[in-house]
Amino acid sequence: MKRIVLFFIGAVYCQGIFAQPSKKAMQQLIDENMQFAAQQYKVLAQKTPATVMPRTFQGDTLVTSNTKWWCSGFYPGTLWLIYAGTKDAAIKEEAEKRLGILEKEKTYTGNHDLGFMMYCSFGTAYDITKKPAYKDVIFTAAHSLSTRYRPSIKAIQSWDSSKNFNCPVIIDNMMNLELLEWVTQQGGDKKYHEIAVTHSNTTLKNHYRPDYSSWHVLDYNLASGGVSRKKTHQGYADESAWARGQVWGLYGYTVMYRFTKNPAYLDLAQKIAGFLLKHPNLPADKIPYWDFNAPDIPNAKRDASAGSIMASALLELAQYSKGKVKDEYVATAGQILESLSSPAYRAPLGSNGGFLLLHSVGSLPHNSEVDVPLTYADYYFIEALGRYKKWYL
Repeated sequence: MKRIVLFFIGAVYCQGIFAQPSKKAMQQLIDENMQFAAQQYKVLAQKTPATVMPRTFQGDTLVTSNTKWWCSGFYPGTLWLIYAGTKDAAIKEEAEKRLGILEKEKTYTGNHDLGFMMYCSFGTAYDITKKPAYKDVIFTAAHSLSTRYRPSIKAIQSWDSSKNFNCPVIIDNMMNLELLEWVTQQGGDKKYHEIAVTHSNTTLKNHYRPDYSSWHVLDYNLASGGVSRKKTHQGYADESAWARGQVWGLYGYTVMYRFTKNPAYLDLAQKIAGFLLKHPNLPADKIPYWDFNAPDIPNAKRDASAGSIMASALLELAQYSKGKVKDEYVATAGQILESLSSPAYRAPLGSNGGFLLLHSVGSLPHNSEVDVPLTYADYYFIEALGRYKKWYL
């Protein structure tokens, strides 16, 4: 097997100055990762039956999902991002096949995840190919997502009511607003923009604590519009800072600033970044523990997915920031990418079922997808590599 050579850069901080890695070293790191990803995802493609999507790899078994699973868009989205970085024709062919089985979900209204499902897939594909049919799918998906908007609470209801929640709105929902904003920007209904802004304002008001950490789930009263309970369903405790939830918010408000230029969104994104980067429990390699308040730190599980999402978000947030703060964001993102590219987090070629990254955590309280590869960890890792190359090389 061909020996993979990695280039480690090590962003450093000295006397208030964040030193960026050399452009040559980062170029080598990114190019090597893209070539590795193309080879590795061909392994994953061979293992994944034609009618389903890969979900994770546990033990020696590939776990798959149907196309209604909230992560169904990440595999084709990652394929498109790899294709953009390599121009590998076999990767493009696989990406097109997977869009074919996913397209029917453009009318799905069962939860808030249409952005993850359809924008990370068809949106990424359209950005690369400009194929009109992909744009049509995105427009239909935006309409489907808009049906979950609840005027009484001024937010999009994430999940249907259940024994656990009456009207739940989760911080993850911020990630699905890009779909709505993009469609309005492309000439679609202006109500999608209005829904995205209203949802963002409601979340800003209700989801965030004084230290700029976020609860995971707010349960609303549909009749009164008020908040009934504040919970952290997938974190250690209701008042803890579940790592992936924090970076969903960071990414989401950065995206909302991109579309609206509302300074309140930029301010919140920068304050969330400050909470994360200055947190005493952020490890030296910048890959978060699954919860910043996990009781068994420093032995707690790491979450590579939180790390990859944070890197991608910081790279965009740096585009709207200046001075030392901007330098810190880029340097930290570079350090995260270095860490994720190391043997500590990146799988050896041909292993891991074909997934790129090791050590992600889906929901530890539910003993679901703990310390395994996950499709969204790979997606945001490749997205961050592409963003670094586009904006900082």
